[in-house]
Amino acid sequence: MEGMIIITPMNANPISLSQTASSWQGALPLSELALIRAEGPDAAAFLHGQLSQDVSHLGPSEARLAAYCSAKGRMQASALLLRPTEDQVLLLTDAGILPGWLKRLKMFVLRSKVLLSEGGLQAWGLAGASASKALGDAANAPVWSSQRHESGHLVRLPDVQGVPRWLWLGAPDATAWLGALGPLSSSAWSCLEVLSGIPRVTEATFDQFVPQMVNFELVGGVNFQKGCYPGQEIVARSQYRGTVKRRAFLAEVPGRAAPGQEVFAASDTGQPAGMVILAAALPQETGASGEALHVVLLELKLASAAEVITLGSPDGPVLRLLPLPYDMPSPDSDA
Repeated sequence: MEGMIIITPMNANPISLSQTASSWQGALPLSELALIRAEGPDAAAFLHGQLSQDVSHLGPSEARLAAYCSAKGRMQASALLLRPTEDQVLLLTDAGILPGWLKRLKMFVLRSKVLLSEGGLQAWGLAGASASKALGDAANAPVWSSQRHESGHLVRLPDVQGVPRWLWLGAPDATAWLGALGPLSSSAWSCLEVLSGIPRVTEATFDQFVPQMVNFELVGGVNFQKGCYPGQEIVARSQYRGTVKRRAFLAEVPGRAAPGQEVFAASDTGQPAGMVILAAALPQETGASGEALHVVLLELKLASAAEVITLGSPDGPVLRLLPLPYDMPSPDSDA
């Protein structure tokens, strides 16, 4: 059927979503995301020394992913970075972890000429044909580009299952134009986010993953040439010494799934083989048991990827792996 979205699991029958691609369109406010502002002459330099990304050379027309790691290389936050002006950097992150992260960042400002604050702009998710039409020429910008649009900042995100996506950041009183796009359901946006294969650290997964364990370097979230930041030695060692034994995978499962849930492999039911990173219900889709189908992005031992994987417990519902939207290196090429 023309416009049908097809998800093809590995070693399983395809799952076809009953909704057509034309119905995955519109706009919605993203309450799960919140903003940190870094302002001042040292804003970029300060964040350059704190994050996994090159902030010093971030330009006003681009957006970049970044991780904030512990000294042990575990991700305590992930963010989308914008630098609208020379002296301002915006960090769009998970709303649940923002208060603690902002407090920690402020501890390291010391004599740097930078002011860290929360909020001021609202994030909206835009998707599909109606958004593309409303955006006009701006819709055709390259992926991970940033531009001024309707008194805000428009970021082009990677397409998912053929559906184009954007993020718009603007003042709450400048959102009237978004009404013409029509409403986009939160479940549809969350589903697209999961299927993008791009991880987002939440309260449930705080301090759980080295970036490579969730494919964060594969989606551009780690710059290996930028120099020191907290956890940099661990992250670099994982990259160059072949110590990446876990990766992120996509899967679908009948029944509810949530970030932080453990998953189990059939060969070793005594301990978890991984953890759910993100999860979302497929709109209006149910499995053979009548339960709502969920798509999940999960961190999993590479050695367990070919086994039967269950959610929540060894006798929980079985996860069926789906193809990622980007290439995964073989274990040998991680070194």
